[in-house]
Amino acid sequence: MVGKKEKQGFKAMFKRMLASRLAAAIAAALAALLLLVIVGLGIRSVVLSESKSTKLGFENIGELATQTAYCTSVNVTEGSRELFGVTMPFTQSKYIYSYDIVIKAGFDFTEIEWEIKDTAITVRLPEAKILSSELKWDSFKLYHEDESIFKQIKMEENNEALKNLVQNAEMDAVANGLLDNARSNAETILRGFFGNVYNLEEYEIRFINK
Repeated sequence: MVGKKEKQGFKAMFKRMLASRLAAAIAAALAALLLLVIVGLGIRSVVLSESKSTKLGFENIGELATQTAYCTSVNVTEGSRELFGVTMPFTQSKYIYSYDIVIKAGFDFTEIEWEIKDTAITVRLPEAKILSSELKWDSFKLYHEDESIFKQIKMEENNEALKNLVQNAEMDAVANGLLDNARSNAETILRGFFGNVYNLEEYEIRFINK
């Protein structure tokens, strides 16, 4: 039979084991709580440190057309044979025709520079330029055709005429504000890029020529 002293010793040992396990459970709970607090503080710190980005989308765009002009250009191609400076009869050839031309102007966005000082964002823009001129072949219209068997228009002459046609369309487009509109639209696009990163109610954007 188990004596009275042995029973008391067993109870005391049981109480010590229970107290030890309870203390271990409390310590584990406190450690877990402390870990959650540390992790929570760490997450907030990362979010705050990454909340301000200095990488803007336009930096990877390359060339971007910001204005397009649609032109219809009329050309007159003519030729004749001359003798001692006098046009020979029945040797005159003449064509009058037109093509539609799409002219795109814009910027090489990799050449744009910008910097921030206090609450001012200064953007240095290069000159707007014509990026492409596309002649729409299916828009061809012929208004006059008169070709002499004694003087036919050569391919070289026709190609040169088409080149002049495109150049004249480009000059007309520029004269009618193509590059100015390309600059204005580029500023609008850039404001959108900066507005995605900075509060434009707090920052002033200034565009200057590069």
